[in-house]
Amino acid sequence: MTGLVYWLDMAGVIVFALSGVILACRSRMDPFGMLVLAAVTGIGGGTLRDLVLGVRPVFWVGDPAYLWVILATVGLSVLGFHYIHRLSRGFLPVADAFGLALFTVIGTHKALTLEAPGVVAVLMGLLTGVAGGMMRDVLARRVPMVLRQEIYATAAIVGGVVLVGLEALGTPFALNVAASLATTLGLRLSAIHWHLALPVFAWVTVAPPPAPAPSETDDDAPPPAPPRRPKARVKLIPPERSRRRRRSS
Repeated sequence: MTGLVYWLDMAGVIVFALSGVILACRSRMDPFGMLVLAAVTGIGGGTLRDLVLGVRPVFWVGDPAYLWVILATVGLSVLGFHYIHRLSRGFLPVADAFGLALFTVIGTHKALTLEAPGVVAVLMGLLTGVAGGMMRDVLARRVPMVLRQEIYATAAIVGGVVLVGLEALGTPFALNVAASLATTLGLRLSAIHWHLALPVFAWVTVAPPPAPAPSETDDDAPPPAPPRRPKARVKLIPPERSRRRRRSS
């Protein structure tokens, strides 16, 4: 199973590096910028994971093949720049979804092999899956996908929980990996296709009810009360209303 994990990790590096190359092309970066985004996306999350877990040396330092894979991905992308530039804008989220699923499994599994608690393993899977993409988007001056409303980090958390739960039950490792990959990828692709999102908390202003109009015939009526100030409250807004509000603004 060590070989399976290694090749899954390498596949995740390729997919994430490719997503970095695509974003670099759309941001009009030069080949060095493409290389930086590809490297940050491909190995950034795993680097932070190993630093948090205290793994020395970091995985790509002990195995430089990861760096050569990134270089090869960028080199082939430069040669096929014309075809990459013509890819639809929906390809980047899909490629990112595959990388998220692969790295979630890798990060969770590595934490489990180091005998970390289940909750820590889930968090390491989340960190491995989202950190590289966050750094990629920040360098490209975009809002990171994990901070948008569509389900992203939640998919990684659920996939990590599935892997930890199945490992605790002692089911075959290949089945655990397949179930975790399918769960994470299925949730993320469903969120992309149907625009699934979690409700959001928003600070809204609630207008007070209108004061009753004074009677013109009653001379002894008390003076009208001063107008009531609007109240500010935190309210849970469904995703549909939140998207409509963003469009209107």
